[in-house]
Amino acid sequence: MLFAALSLSLAQSLLSILLVDWRGNMTRKPLLLFAFPALILLILAGERAATFLLGTYPASPALWRIWLELRPLATMFWQQVDLYLSGSMVLDAAILTAASIVCWMACRTRKSAAFFFLANHAALLFAGLMMASSSHSETASTIAAFTAPSGQPFSLILDFTWRNSLVLGLGTAACAYCHVAFLGEARQRSEALAVRLFALQRDL
Repeated sequence: MLFAALSLSLAQSLLSILLVDWRGNMTRKPLLLFAFPALILLILAGERAATFLLGTYPASPALWRIWLELRPLATMFWQQVDLYLSGSMVLDAAILTAASIVCWMACRTRKSAAFFFLANHAALLFAGLMMASSSHSETASTIAAFTAPSGQPFSLILDFTWRNSLVLGLGTAACAYCHVAFLGEARQRSEALAVRLFALQRDL
């Protein structure tokens, strides 16, 4: 429920900003640009915390429920970290801290729009890959099946639960906000350049 409330609140904020600032009359808002990468990092941190606490309280139904809720978006990543880096909770915390700092700096920089584009699109791709990886253990009824125009059937290995769909929707909205922010800044720069050129022509 907490995950759903947090996600819905983020969705409402992004939607309101997109609707209000669609014309491009806006300035970049680092907190909103950082919102979706922060959500993914919180999910990763929450899964690690739940895993650590399950070692101390293995009979807690609440911890098991939280871990199962966060598992599709986090477990496969941490398994790879443990496999290749012989990970520990200290290393996991260091990875999360470094990723948080990098994402926040990318969303705050004023030099180039490529940084916050990369942060949000990478977070969306990461979420999709984790969902696809975890879907291999799901039942076949939760996996979308299609038929190609040639008549050959194939399956989309992605579990479209309400939780996964919500995360993908939030990621799409965050990436759309990146585009809106970039186009708004480009429009402001072009208008400022037009004003300077007009003033220069008038002076000449």
